[in-house]
Amino acid sequence: MSAPLLELRDVAKGFPVRDALGRRRGAVRAVDGVSLIVPKGSVLAIVGESGCGKSTLGRLALRLIEADQGQILFEGEDLRGLSARALRARRRDMQLIFQDPFASLDPRMTVEQAVAEPLRLHGIVPRAQEAQRVAELLSRVGLRPELARRWPHEFSGGQRQRIAIARALASEPKLIIGDEPVSALDVSVQAQVVNLLQDLIRELGLTFVLISHDLGVVRHIADRVAVMYLGRIVEEGPTAQVFGAPRHPYTRALLAAVPGQGHAHAPLLEGDIPSPINPPSGCRFRTRCPYAQPLCAEQVPPMEGTSHLAACHFQQNLPPALVGQDAETGGERLRRLQAYFTDQTQKQGELA
Repeated sequence: MSAPLLELRDVAKGFPVRDALGRRRGAVRAVDGVSLIVPKGSVLAIVGESGCGKSTLGRLALRLIEADQGQILFEGEDLRGLSARALRARRRDMQLIFQDPFASLDPRMTVEQAVAEPLRLHGIVPRAQEAQRVAELLSRVGLRPELARRWPHEFSGGQRQRIAIARALASEPKLIIGDEPVSALDVSVQAQVVNLLQDLIRELGLTFVLISHDLGVVRHIADRVAVMYLGRIVEEGPTAQVFGAPRHPYTRALLAAVPGQGHAHAPLLEGDIPSPINPPSGCRFRTRCPYAQPLCAEQVPPMEGTSHLAACHFQQNLPPALVGQDAETGGERLRRLQAYFTDQTQKQGELA
């Protein structure tokens, strides 16, 4: 594994809960003691149910919101110790692609103005060369340069997300965090955008953190996967190992819920998701886990393993994961669409 570009050490974030009179009544522990390493040039996916804290974790990694505790190291430098001015300069190396392309672009700015804003903010190119650089960025994401004069409302969802990607690339970042970057798009458009992201990651040597609940996309694009549940990482490892031999009962349940992932025989989850204001003691998944024992309520399970880690007291004693013959069909529709659009792009290039 190469040197880490981004490293999180015991990072936590809570949001206060107040009553109608403004009095504090507790806190939602959105992220609670998370540690992660993202090597240079890798693609890490963070998955989990809605509300598990994965989007909050992405924003903490960029210090868009302040952590309550822990270290956030970017190239060995703790972002939490930087002044506002130093952090602003550092953010040239870190960018975020938001989930909703309809909300992430300012409707009062043309495409050229939106994409050129990072160029101007960080002084990347002289003012006279901004238009040329914007045209290059739009071409790189598959849009015609002459579209730069148009407004965001004149584009489709897929085109807007390409514009958002061009804006993220403008500062020439080393790290990009994609917060559900394709979930708001049609499946055919998803395939095109995933193709684009894979090409950019490969050509530019980007480090990419993908936040998603679409396991088909994750399986296709990620090198490693981290699974979150109620603010904590419960499993992390190489994508093939996590999908092929999951060690945590929650990961097995997630895979079993997706048709075609090959874990159809895993026990179904029972009960409701516990309140993040008052999570269960010990293992937070124990109230829904079919393998829970008294020890699970008494002690927080540590993350154990080498390259493939899981936080389960009994991961070595769980029954083998039943991977069916259809285990390789997850995301097959996405792969077929990707292949189709790649073929069409090649044909257009030959005709040109």
